[in-house]
Amino acid sequence: MGLFKNLFIDRCPKCNKILETHQSKTLKGIVIKSCPDQHYQKEFHPAFETYIESHKVS
Repeated sequence: MGLFKNLFIDRCPKCNKILETHQSKTLKGIVIKSCPDQHYQKEFHPAFETYIESHKVS
């Protein structure tokens, strides 16, 4: 059962921490997940049916 749970958890590719959802715009359906250390951000836009991924450049 743990295998199925891990398939649906998004992780930061740099530090491997679980992404947190705290900026989502529920009325528009946009889901924004980001790394707790701000390395990585992943947005889902249902109107376009796409994911937009961005990495922090330092």
